[in-house]
Amino acid sequence: MKLQVSNTNEPVWRSLTVSAQLPKDLKALEELSKNLWWVWNSEGKNLFRDLDHDLWRKVGENPVMLLQQISSKRLEEILADEHMMERINSTYAAFKEYMSKPMRDDIPSVAYFSMEYGLCNCLKIYSGGLGVLAGDYIKQASDSRVPMTAVGFLYRYGYFAQSLSMDGQQIANYEPQNFDQLPIEAVLGEDGLPMILEVPFPGRIIYCHVWRVNVGRMNLYLLDTDFDMNSEYDRPITHKLYGGDWENRMKQEYLLGIGGIYMLNRLGIHTDIYHANEGHAALLNLQRLVDYVQKENLPFNVALEVVRASSLYTVHTPVPAGHDYFEESLLGKYLGEYPAKLGISWNDLINMGRENPDTPERFSMSVFALNTCQEANGVSWLHGEVSKKMFAGVWKGYGPEESHVKYVTNGVHMPTWAASEWKSFYGDKLGEQLFEDQSNPDAWKGIFNVPDDEIWNMRMTLKNKFINFVKRDFKEKWLKNQGDPGAVVNILEKINPNALIIGFARRFATYKRAHLLFTDLDRLAKIVNNEKYPVQFIFSGKAHPADGAGQGLIKRIIEISKMPQFLGKIIFLEDYNMIVAKRLVSGVDIWLNTPTRPLEASGTSGEKAEMNGVLNFSVLDGWWYEGYKFDELAGWALTEKRTFTDQGQQDRLDAATIYSMLENEIVPLYFNKNYKGYSPEWIDRIKRSIAHIAPHFTMKRQLDDYIDRLYVPEADRAAEIKKDNYAKAREIVAWKENVASKWNQVEIVNVDIKENSVGNGAARTGNPIEVSCVIDTKGLGDAIGVEVVKYRDHDGTSEFAGTEPLTIVKKEGNVYTYDLKTELDTAGVFRYSLRMYPNNPDLPHRQDFAYTRWF
Repeated sequence: MKLQVSNTNEPVWRSLTVSAQLPKDLKALEELSKNLWWVWNSEGKNLFRDLDHDLWRKVGENPVMLLQQISSKRLEEILADEHMMERINSTYAAFKEYMSKPMRDDIPSVAYFSMEYGLCNCLKIYSGGLGVLAGDYIKQASDSRVPMTAVGFLYRYGYFAQSLSMDGQQIANYEPQNFDQLPIEAVLGEDGLPMILEVPFPGRIIYCHVWRVNVGRMNLYLLDTDFDMNSEYDRPITHKLYGGDWENRMKQEYLLGIGGIYMLNRLGIHTDIYHANEGHAALLNLQRLVDYVQKENLPFNVALEVVRASSLYTVHTPVPAGHDYFEESLLGKYLGEYPAKLGISWNDLINMGRENPDTPERFSMSVFALNTCQEANGVSWLHGEVSKKMFAGVWKGYGPEESHVKYVTNGVHMPTWAASEWKSFYGDKLGEQLFEDQSNPDAWKGIFNVPDDEIWNMRMTLKNKFINFVKRDFKEKWLKNQGDPGAVVNILEKINPNALIIGFARRFATYKRAHLLFTDLDRLAKIVNNEKYPVQFIFSGKAHPADGAGQGLIKRIIEISKMPQFLGKIIFLEDYNMIVAKRLVSGVDIWLNTPTRPLEASGTSGEKAEMNGVLNFSVLDGWWYEGYKFDELAGWALTEKRTFTDQGQQDRLDAATIYSMLENEIVPLYFNKNYKGYSPEWIDRIKRSIAHIAPHFTMKRQLDDYIDRLYVPEADRAAEIKKDNYAKAREIVAWKENVASKWNQVEIVNVDIKENSVGNGAARTGNPIEVSCVIDTKGLGDAIGVEVVKYRDHDGTSEFAGTEPLTIVKKEGNVYTYDLKTELDTAGVFRYSLRMYPNNPDLPHRQDFAYTRWF
């Protein structure tokens, strides 16, 4: 026989994580490592760093990996170090004291659903602003002792790590996470083994491991499908954040919403409010409807009334194209069994996700969220106004100005994003009570009493810390990708702490307009090469792997940064993450933001800069539209007014404005230094920024706003309609069904309008107007309301001018007479019409039952 050269099969690999055995006296470190309290409490973070500085950086600031890899020799040194042992014990005592305080029982409990959470750099379950916002939110819920439970996914690969080729092309590297090396814990079943959650999918069961992230006092539960009980077709559901095709997106959103409710039910967690952070989680209300129909035996309409009353949808996207839409065929594949569970038709279900029911429109998760949530909100005042217009088609009888859509402006978690040096500084100068009262402007006013040189020294400390971070952490990456060690050293040597350093870091989408600064390279070269007034720009950020234009922007910046006139003056830091972000927002002098207005829903990086004495220079969009108004001498702004309809021309104008403001105002102000080496006018702006703007954009203020404006009112109403076996919900539904059955039969008998015009027939201000109408209500009686709706035509636009209700003055059986006597108090050209609507004080707002008739 002929002998083969080799004969083997594929190896069967098994995973085994070997961790360092911690001595009994160091067991507290293990508990601390499994709770993200250390992320925003500097004593915890600094403690882990000081256990082994080099290893802490190597493991990406991951305390679990640190303890797994720390050497036995180093552990012996720690045990013998009395000061270090005292720090461990005092830090652990502070943690236990924090954890011992109970959750509040005077506010509603909340279930919070989000596709991503940015909590720390080592837990890669976020991609950008939305996730970091969600992470900050649940950190503040912990600090504020809000009874909240969060739901999300544990991604195997998470979002990508970024590297850059020599020519500046972005390379997306999806690196698998080893769950045994993360600050998470498996949720165990009653048998002591990892719990297996079964989520019914069409024709099969999807099995999920459930992991818990301890975020201070908060529990974040993460679903994970990547194990061998699932098929190769389903294991990747939780592989990548926003990864795969539309079917995988459908599977993810099904699992987040429907699977998330299954998980909470399995854990015995039932809350007062269910909060969908973006439309990705909208299907949580579909499963809640099924639970009420099947477990409580409620009719569908009553179940919908109950679900709506306890649901909230927060939108973060200012353009329709940014929302998820699914073809009916794909939706039917996954939700085809749900109409039978609810006792409704397929058409009824799919119409809940269509702006225009009974049309071939795709199913919108956002529209479904609006139709199943009593309340919805944008994430800044301006974004709230944009959202009202964007969603106006859902409630066609009402103008955007009448919409119930609210806003809560995003904030940031100050203990996370303020550098540890600033936190100590604030505690010393303003008092420790600041951290409990962050959103109170009075608590920050003491910053004006701090000597200018102390503010300047703090800024220089953070600036040098940032520069050292760049030189230490990015030298290796640059050497790997840029090829020429001499060029890298030359760049690093040119980072100048005495220069005005301007930072620009965020997701590289085209609407962020990172290209603005490079519109006129000759003018930019003069700015950065002024030896008397040196200026440097630091860029960082990722583009979505499918966003070729965004990747092109990065590539262009890299190309420009290598030009001789910009070498070392324009720098791009690759692999933007939470560690890089914190060093940037605390280390630069100015935070630059140049989005196309109004496409920045909120933005929060500039708010993080505020906490660190960094001044903002931004378009008046998102949060800065509000922030700048608190003090126009605390930063700089590009006007919100548009000069050109052509975006290219507008970009050129905005670029010229940026150059001009830098040349004539910002740069001279920074370098107008006194004999002590700093500009008193610059320090004054820093103080004004901290005192007048920062307190309004903390996460504490944001969470308090959600509680006061949305959670408490919703929970109170939800409790009322659930009482006595859902008596009020049943009553409201019976009323709605009665109105709906008779609505088209209601007859407008007569309308009489007396404008009392004079002279040439034109009305005059002060003249009375009388409106009267007679309506056969067909038995609906007081359920019919009538009002005048007014619009004013001005410069080619139509502006909402308000409404005035008509009063019922006579009742003859079912025939009601309505009257209004009013006066015109403003001159101009007006349009007006009469609108009939259902009237019931038990409704939360008009759009809850948006039947209207114009006449």
